[in-house]
Order: sequence, then C-alpha cells, then structure tokens
Amino acid sequence: MLINGQLKYESQKLAMNYFRVALVLFGAQLLMGLIAAIQFLYPGFLFELFDFSVARMVHINALVVWMLYAMIGSVYYMIPDETGHEAVGIALGKLAFWILTAAVAVVVLVYIFIQVGSGSESTIWFINEGREYLEAPRWADIGIVAVVLVFYYNVFFTYLKSEKKTGIMTVMVANLFALAGLYLCGMFFTDNISMDQYWWWWVIHLWVEATWEVFVGTLAAYALIKILDAKREIVEMWLWIEVLMLFGSGILGLGHHYFWIGTPEYWWEIGALFSALEPVPLVAMFVHVLYDWGKEQGHAEAGGAGTAVKNSPAMAWIASNAFGNFLGAGIWGFFHTLPQVNIYTHGTQFTAAHGHLAFFGAYATILIGMMYLGVQGAYGIKKMTMTFKTKMSLFLIIFGVLGMAVALTIAGYEQVLVERADLGGGWDAFFIAQELPWYVQAQAWRLVMGIVTLVGFVYLAWDLLTIGQEVSQKESESVAAAA
Repeated sequence: MLINGQLKYESQKLAMNYFRVALVLFGAQLLMGLIAAIQFLYPGFLFELFDFSVARMVHINALVVWMLYAMIGSVYYMIPDETGHEAVGIALGKLAFWILTAAVAVVVLVYIFIQVGSGSESTIWFINEGREYLEAPRWADIGIVAVVLVFYYNVFFTYLKSEKKTGIMTVMVANLFALAGLYLCGMFFTDNISMDQYWWWWVIHLWVEATWEVFVGTLAAYALIKILDAKREIVEMWLWIEVLMLFGSGILGLGHHYFWIGTPEYWWEIGALFSALEPVPLVAMFVHVLYDWGKEQGHAEAGGAGTAVKNSPAMAWIASNAFGNFLGAGIWGFFHTLPQVNIYTHGTQFTAAHGHLAFFGAYATILIGMMYLGVQGAYGIKKMTMTFKTKMSLFLIIFGVLGMAVALTIAGYEQVLVERADLGGGWDAFFIAQELPWYVQAQAWRLVMGIVTLVGFVYLAWDLLTIGQEVSQKESESVAAAA
C-alpha cells in the first residue's frame, strides 16, 4: 500500500491516497470508540481532559468520513477498468483531495479542543452545528459539498467520454447524483423540531441506507468481476434489481424513523414492511455468482476450464459484506423497527447494536475488500493470497464487532424489560436500569470486544502495508523457480 509502482492511471494512484487516509481515520474511529466505551463504565476516565460527548462525536464522524474517503477512492480505482481510459479532470481531483484532507484535519482538531463555551450563530459556522451525526461546522459542510461536486464532475464527464457505458458505471453515475443531493437535506434548519428531524433523517437514513446501499452494490459487482471473472450480465441484473428496490425498501423504509415525530400513523406499517428489504439483492448477487463459480470449478475438475480466485483477502471481505449486510442491516434492523416493538426499544442499546453491526457488515467490509484490490493493482500481483495477518484481522475484527453487537443487544434487552416495560421509561427508570448487573456486564463485554476489534485493526493495517511486497516477492520467487 506504500507504492503505486504498477498503476498506470493517475486516478488509481489518487485512489490509493484516499485509501491511506481512510485507513488512518478508521483507526481514529476505533480509538475514540474505545475511549467512549471506557468512559461509559468509568465516568472519571480522562475527566475534564476529554469528554465522553467529544469522544463519541469524533467516533461517529470519523466513521462517516473514512467511509466517504474509501468510497471516493474505490470509484477512482474502478473508473479506468470500467471506461477504458483515465478519469477526466484528474488534476482537479488531486487538488480536491488535499483540500478535503486539510479541512478534515482542522475539523477534527476543532472537535477535540474547542467544544466548551456559549453557542451562537458563529459557533454554527466555525465550531459545531450541534446536530447528531452531522456535527461538522457550516464551512466544512459547504466544503464537503464542493469536493463532492468536483468528484462528481470527474466521474460524470469520464462516463460521457467513454465509448463503453457499462451498467455498473451507469448505476454509479446516477447514484452519485442522488448521494450528493441528499446531503443537502441536512444543511438547513427549521424552528419546528419534528420538521427538522424529518429532513435530518433524510440524510441519516436515505443517504446511508439507500444511496450507500446501491453504491455498495456497484462495488460488489465490479469486485466480483475482477476476482472471479463473474459474468457481467448476472451482476448487473442484480444491480438493476437493487436500484428498483431502492424506491421501495430505501425511500419507503425511511418511514420507520417517522413513528414518533408527529407523522401520520400509516407510516407505521409502511416503514416496518420495507425497511428490512435493502440487503436482499446484494446477497442474491453474491450467492448467484458464487453458485456459477462453483459450477465452473466442478467443470474444471472434470477436465474443463476453471477460474481461480484472484484476490483471496478481498474475496473474504466481500463474502463478509454479503452476509454481514443481511445480518446487520436486515435482521438486526428489522427486529427492532416494528412500531409495536420500537415503542420500547427506541433510544436503547438495541439501536447501537444495529448501528455497529450494520455499518460494519454493509459498508466497512466491502471497502476493506476494495483496499486489497488496490494493493493488488499497485504491486501488479496476478493472484493475491492470504497471509497470517490477513486471517488474524478477518477473525478478530469480525469476532469483535459481532461480540459488541451481541453485548449491546443484551444491554438493550435489559433496558426494554426494566427501564421501559417495568418502570415506565422515566428518568428514575433510566438511571436504575443503567446500574443493574445485566447492563453493566454487557457494557463491560462491549469494551472487551472493542479491544479485540482494535487489535484486529492493527493486524489489518499491518497487512495492507506489507502484503503487497510479501506476495509479490513470493510470486517472483515462484516464477524464477519455474524458469
């Protein structure tokens, strides 16, 4: 991951820069999450030095930003393969990268060091907008929009210039337009809290759970073609199904956030019905491709031609994505979004369990897989195999995140039984539930599993920085031995 020696396209070299920053921000996200988990159990930890609210804010925002970096990097990496030529406006794209990175560094420093004081119109512009998940100051909001517009300009005009307009790039271009547009919904305020929450959720849910889901579909389709030589017509068929389902599962599924903000009651049924359908086409795409590949391997054993897995680490992470998405976004999301259940689970650790598993399963896994594809291209490796570090990172990160999700689910279950159903959901009930053994033990296990995840990240970063050179050297030695 340190070199771009075998990459002939500038857009792919730029993609590697995006992947590097994404990896740094991923580490920062996990570190801040660990600090917040410790403070949850021991409120005196770093007292008056580093507040829980700040650690939580950086943890969540680093998550969104590192994924945004990895997404932009993934698109820049796949553009030459899908269009057959260099990205348009690549010099402007490089400038936007450095501007964005400088802005992110400034915002993170402001998050950490300047969060105490009176709020005013100026603090909205320069310190913090004060809206959960969208805390970036107004100047940074505008900067993000400008950078994304440059990025979209590069992608759109590269697509127009291309003679071959693949289904993957067609969906990508259309989806990026929606992705950029929906972010604007979180950039204005209204005096009515219900209306403000309504538009806020258009960013939090539709931005992440609709446009991002389709984005993941395009990456999965591209990666499966690169790794398994999957048939383009198969992956693009499922990709178009994903786009069609967006209008139901994404937009209508947004209704499960409308239960408690004053919207009509028909959103109860609509939101509950559609909110869990988003991951279905992605799982179907993966299973269909894997089934076809398995048949080819069986044919190869009988004397025909087979297709080897060209990048085992990327393939492992993409497999984790297919089923992690279904488990985290689908199953974990669905079992607490039914309004008859959500009246008890809303605002409990059930939501945190779903959030951790869904973001990891739906997005982090596929983006890590794209990083391994980038390393393969940077070193010109024909067949990327797993190392010990690859296996350790896979096991520890997946085990750690699953463990956190289970621990938080147990904590949420205790809250539902005691705080909501038994004691009625008041302030006294809230504090009583937080001190009961189930809850405390579950938060302790969340901390332990967070440490496991962080250790897994260390293995992941170490692997991404070294696997290219290791596998490339083994490949060269094998060629020399054969000669």
